[in-house]
Amino acid sequence: MAKYTKKHAVSGLKEKMPKIEVLPNQFKGYKIRIVIPEYTSLCPRTGLPDAGTITIEYEPDNYFVELKSLKYYILAYRNLGIFYENAVNRILKDFVKTVKPQWAIVRGEFNMRGGIESIVEAKFGKVQPR
Repeated sequence: MAKYTKKHAVSGLKEKMPKIEVLPNQFKGYKIRIVIPEYTSLCPRTGLPDAGTITIEYEPDNYFVELKSLKYYILAYRNLGIFYENAVNRILKDFVKTVKPQWAIVRGEFNMRGGIESIVEAKFGKVQPR
């Protein structure tokens, strides 16, 4: 197995990804939950595939995400070497930058590997329960 390096640690954080598009929002004070069960990427250290479900939950402000563009964005991870901890945080960063929600949570529930199941969650803003 390859020795862990700084290059592994930052892998996938700067690569160009498909653009996430938005649509104008007509309402306020509601929550959207998007579940994407087809997430895959590659471990930058081993090259082995990682798979799982990405859930994005957010309260839209002036925009909401256009789902086809989000699907293409997520599919771009398929051949990207990135640790899934970094992937969840990058998805949140890119989503917030484009959609500009009131708040957002990105949760990655990754398939078991080596007898260990990982769940990674990243948050933006003050999450309001509904």
